[in-house]
Amino acid sequence: MLNKGTLFIISAPSGGGKTSLVKALIEKIERVCISISYTTRLIRPQEQEGVDYHFINKDDFKNKIREGVFLEHAEVFGNFYGTSHVLVEDLQNQGFDVVLEIDWQGAAQVRQKFPDAISIFILPLSYDVLAERLKKRHPNNIKMIEERMREARDHIVHYHEYDYVIFNDTFDEALGDLIAIIRAHRLRLARQQVVKQEILNKLLS
Repeated sequence: MLNKGTLFIISAPSGGGKTSLVKALIEKIERVCISISYTTRLIRPQEQEGVDYHFINKDDFKNKIREGVFLEHAEVFGNFYGTSHVLVEDLQNQGFDVVLEIDWQGAAQVRQKFPDAISIFILPLSYDVLAERLKKRHPNNIKMIEERMREARDHIVHYHEYDYVIFNDTFDEALGDLIAIIRAHRLRLARQQVVKQEILNKLLS
């Protein structure tokens, strides 16, 4: 029997490794997908429209806000990001567990509308580790790194609002922790009673 998918919120400061972990998660577990967000930021090299984001201008984004398209939206580093409500529910109704890669502001909005959503915060072991990751990503942009570090501190103070916290020390260990959360949730009684209803009926007959 098809079971409605679960909504998973995953947040982390910039450079925390969230995107890499989520991509690896999708490759490891079936029926997990990422909700593709809308953004007003410029497309980066190697990114694809409709794969990484839906890239739109600020006027179109504001129109979608007025039309009530977004489940959540936020401004991050001067750019807007938003999640389509319809897209998320369609994926869930198809039985997919849906991952939202959003910041703490968006996470708070989603929890109000989907109190059953499972939220996960990914943390670095130190600010030094975070700074090193950002330097590798933006080797010639000191101003951007400083801005990301300031934002990281404001972001991290919200970790206690989440259901789970993963410390991203080594990638494989952090990925294992993330996979464990997804699998454990799928084994909860209420979900198993739906997914494995036929087997349970036979066992109890």
